[in-house]
Amino acid sequence: MDVHGIMIYYKSFGKGDPLLILHGGPGASHDYFLPYLLPLARKNRLIFIDERGSGRSQKVENTSAYTVDNMVEDVEDVRKELGLGKISLLGHSCGGVLTLAYALKYQENLSHLILCSTFYSTKEMNRVLRDIKEKMTPELRQRIVKMEKEGLYGHGLDYEKNRYTSQYMIAAWGEGYFPYLYRNHPDANYDPVANGNMAWDVYREMWGSNGEDIIDGNLISAEYGDKINTIVVPTLITAGDNDECNPSLSSEMNEKIKGSQLIIFPKSGHMTFVDQPALFISAVDEFLHPVK
Repeated sequence: MDVHGIMIYYKSFGKGDPLLILHGGPGASHDYFLPYLLPLARKNRLIFIDERGSGRSQKVENTSAYTVDNMVEDVEDVRKELGLGKISLLGHSCGGVLTLAYALKYQENLSHLILCSTFYSTKEMNRVLRDIKEKMTPELRQRIVKMEKEGLYGHGLDYEKNRYTSQYMIAAWGEGYFPYLYRNHPDANYDPVANGNMAWDVYREMWGSNGEDIIDGNLISAEYGDKINTIVVPTLITAGDNDECNPSLSSEMNEKIKGSQLIIFPKSGHMTFVDQPALFISAVDEFLHPVK
């Protein structure tokens, strides 16, 4: 779909009221939701998109165009082009930041809002990331800090220079983050190096280039703490009890968004729909389709 000059890839299936779903990363794609969210298609028309520059969507030459504000407009254009009317919007991780930003601008176009394992303040998320780093073993933390001081890009052969080194991906995403990604059903196919198959230009522009324990790219603009109390659309907030996006962030959003529902899934990390698939699907189904 051509949205103001950017080709946005989307996938749509299922029947019922539209549920548009936004992925995280930044720079990932919709693929990691599948097959886990498939049961939601029984009652909803699901629309997955790959955000600009990510997955199968078009890249832009000027990476400064990878912003939350621009991605909000992409979502709105997709909604209009598909003639969806009011939508339910679900965002996971950094996709939840985009979902919040959309709600703050286009709340009148929403019927439901679902915020999954996400944050409303980059400052608060950076605090959580620092805490995760402090809880690492001294050996792992020292190894990570050494690589960060040496610079995370420009190492190895030419084809390796525009991404993290394999050693850093293994240390940060494998040894450091894995316990916060999965708890109940660790993905046997998870590979931190394969996880680096992503849109690095998007990631560096939005997350930053200085490591996993600090967001210092343009996502620093995501400070919604004094605004989200204006959200009145029905809102469901979910997280895992051992989530990378600490559940305290979800509790704070729950306090700020009047009438919102909060569910913390047990024995679950960041990938709640993998760790607790039945609980996740039933929570979303019951929120979107309450028994009358």
